[in-house]
Amino acid sequence: MKTIDELLAEGVAGKRVFVRADLNVPLDGTTITDDGRIRAVLPTIAKLAEAGARVVVASHLGRPKGAPDPAFSLAPAAARLGELLGADVAFATDTVGESARAAVAGLTDGQVAVIENLRFNPGETSKDDAERGAFADQLAELADVYVGDGFGAVHRKHASVFDLPARLPHYAGYLIATEVGVLKKLTTDVQRPYAVVLGGAKVSDKLGVIDHLLERADRILIGGGMAYTFLKAQGHEVGSSLLQEDQIPAVREYLRRAEEKGVEFVLPVDVVVAPAFPDLKTKAPAHPTTVAADAMPEGQMGLDNGPETNKLYASKLADAATVFWNGPMGVFEHPDFADGTRAVAQALVDSPAFSVVGGGDSAAAVRILGFDENAFGHISTGGGASLEYLEGKTLPGLAALED
Repeated sequence: MKTIDELLAEGVAGKRVFVRADLNVPLDGTTITDDGRIRAVLPTIAKLAEAGARVVVASHLGRPKGAPDPAFSLAPAAARLGELLGADVAFATDTVGESARAAVAGLTDGQVAVIENLRFNPGETSKDDAERGAFADQLAELADVYVGDGFGAVHRKHASVFDLPARLPHYAGYLIATEVGVLKKLTTDVQRPYAVVLGGAKVSDKLGVIDHLLERADRILIGGGMAYTFLKAQGHEVGSSLLQEDQIPAVREYLRRAEEKGVEFVLPVDVVVAPAFPDLKTKAPAHPTTVAADAMPEGQMGLDNGPETNKLYASKLADAATVFWNGPMGVFEHPDFADGTRAVAQALVDSPAFSVVGGGDSAAAVRILGFDENAFGHISTGGGASLEYLEGKTLPGLAALED
């Protein structure tokens, strides 16, 4: 795929450059709680503006139902982008309508505009090729060149990700080039030992990547809500913890295959439990206790790894040469259940391994818990995209940038 450096060498002054970014930031009302994704695309936008391009930035945010919804407006992200750029950023209140056309027409060389949430238009996510294509045609009228830099969306066959690049000269931005380069280090010529830490709520979300990693990883460490399905598959009671009963046969098969292939599966040996899920708004004390992972009492919910598990996991990561981490170890948003996630992050900071934090909640946790992002090898902006890449799937947004 052609890169933004090739585009810059060709010259962009006066050209309208459409940048498909990923500004899908978490919001508390209109307050951005983590601006990591905006900062990740900043080098591409800033470089284009510096070179005299008229930059049109587009993104989705959340999952609106194909119609405008103020709760999912990109206005806060546009304002934050302007703060980071140190320049005024125009904001269009629609995607391809009068406001968008006026915002783009009003740009001069080196200026930036953000158009409203792409998912306010049903054509963006439509499964109908014609409807998606019609929306891509309208977007193409706003630009002369396309730069794909929304890595968090490249696994989606959406109009702005898949169809629009076919209608314009297209290039990969700095973020996508970096993300792909990093993920290649996790799939080809991997430095060993290669350890993978998987967490998050549902084991079903990780089945494909576990299947893929059984052929490649040396160790797989499991935490988060998905751990309780693994513990149940081993015959342990898990109280009222999150459990996917229908996935137990698949989990047992993975454990069998791991043993057969010599892949070490590491599960919690103790867990932090509470009678109910904690209140994440008030952060009220949740009255946690720590119990052995094979002795969870009835009526108690597992919400984090325990201290012995934290020590065990740190020891399993200490000598790794490569680590991929996707998914928190517990409900890290509440102080009573953040220690497991904090322990994994600290273990990666302390390890000499090339460490990749695989986007989504893991990336948010690193920042929320106060870690220096530069202490990790790479913090991805795309949780789902990273996982699908590691599964060996073809990602539509990357395929669209190939020539």
